[in-house]
Amino acid sequence: MPSMLERPVFHYGIPLVNAVIVAVIGFTVFSGVARLFAFALAGVEVVVVPQILKRAA
Repeated sequence: MPSMLERPVFHYGIPLVNAVIVAVIGFTVFSGVARLFAFALAGVEVVVVPQILKRAA
């Protein structure tokens, strides 16, 4: 049975769920620059974290 880190759904699914949570919180709670920072953080999560998880596998 393959490890969870070897599954592509794990590489992209977990960061996507986290990014959606950060974006929703950023949209509902923050305003101005803080909201933009939350959206940037969500974008970085979608782009960078799958690369890190691929290396971990």
